[in-house]
Formats: sequence, structure tokens, C-alpha cells
Amino acid sequence: QVQLVESGGGLVQAGGSLRLSCAVSGRPFSPYDMAWFRQTPGKERELIVAISRWAGTTHYADSVKGRFIISRDNAKNTVYLQMNSLIPEDTAVYHCAAKETAAGLFYEPLGYGYWGQGTQVTVSS
Repeated sequence: QVQLVESGGGLVQAGGSLRLSCAVSGRPFSPYDMAWFRQTPGKERELIVAISRWAGTTHYADSVKGRFIISRDNAKNTVYLQMNSLIPEDTAVYHCAAKETAAGLFYEPLGYGYWGQGTQVTVSS
């Protein structure tokens, strides 16, 4: 069984930065594509960034492109989300997720079958 645990959320002023971490345990980490989703009340969960299993390719939603950076350390079984130039619209619960590579392309939301519990990010204006 795969377990994902996020950390690093919190309250930050607009223009500030936060770094989220997602530790993965239970199975070897490297076969999984990884992504960060976010969700706000009344909206669907949105895939904002994704990284392929060997970290060779990344994908960013337009809403975060140029401000967020996803990375992974396969030796540490951890994926990171560096969030810079935060704006109030980034306020959401952020979830990391894992997808087995047979479940589709890494930047497609469908197929992400393993989820963390989520961490709250609040950006004040």
C-alpha cells in the first residue's frame, strides 16, 4: 500500500513563498508519476503541476507557470513543490498524488490513484 504525507503548508502573505513536501512510502517510489492538485470549496480539484517518474518531464498549469516548480528526489522518496510569488488565488488545500505509469500520461488528471491527506495553503492579501 502506498502512503503519501504532505507537509509545508501554512499562512503566507501575497508575494511570499512556501515549499511543500510529499513523502511517499510503502512501495518503490521511482515507478510513479507524481503531481500536485489543489482544491477550493465549490470547485473541482485541479491538477496544477506534474512530474514524470524519472523527472525528465514536467507539466504546469497556466495558473502557476513561472511561479511554481515541481521536483522530486527518488533517493528520498519525496516530491517537492516550490511556490513563489504567491497570490490570494493560490489559497487552497494542496494534495500530492501518485500514478502508476500504466495508468496514462503523467500530465493527465485521470489515473492518479494514490493521494495524500492534503495541506492547507492560505495566502493573505
